[in-house]
Amino acid sequence: MPLGSLRPSPLVEQATEHLREQITQGEWPVGTRLPGENTLAKTLGVGRSTVREALRALAGAGLVQARQGSGVYVIATEPAEDWPARLRRAAITDVYEVRVIVETQAARLAAERRTEEDVAALEAALAARARAADGDDAAFVAADIALHAAVVAAARNPVLTDLFEEFAPVLREGLISLVELLSLREHDPNIGHDTHAALVAAIRNGDADAAAETLHTELHQTLTHLHTHPAPRS
Repeated sequence: MPLGSLRPSPLVEQATEHLREQITQGEWPVGTRLPGENTLAKTLGVGRSTVREALRALAGAGLVQARQGSGVYVIATEPAEDWPARLRRAAITDVYEVRVIVETQAARLAAERRTEEDVAALEAALAARARAADGDDAAFVAADIALHAAVVAAARNPVLTDLFEEFAPVLREGLISLVELLSLREHDPNIGHDTHAALVAAIRNGDADAAAETLHTELHQTLTHLHTHPAPRS
């Protein structure tokens, strides 16, 4: 497939797509050294800076790799699956097992590092969860996750916070399905309130062991439900 010249804009996106097609359609097999920037720029009718950005995008997708002093080589013919996509197709039980590990440690750190503002946010989130008990399952699950997000935020670790934000959409879908499947709120609309109140109290009091144990127990009970009654894949 000839490369052909490109339309004026958006040049980087077009250059990236043209080069991606060459790779995914087998014109440049794995192990092939790509033409140099000058050659690609001339063929595509763009500047070297545009080609450089396009190659950077392809490297980010896991298709090519620059080798010092040698050039840019094709290393795959299919783009690497990004983390959000991997989470979306993962089984909720797999995601939840990681959640147990991550949040248990987050609760411990939260108890050690919480500020007055964190405690206020936790208490507000706990109250919001209680109010959400009067709503539907989706609203209740959203409020529950918001409380857990406040716990993670109190750990004061931006990597943990970002990781939980990636998990949240998958967790929300899986938990709504579980709550509906088992009618968990039929007899207690505010299910788990005492446990969550104990969690907030432990963090407020700086009791790291109690915070970690309380959260681990609560999450592990839900994980047991998920293993027994698998929710649909998200």
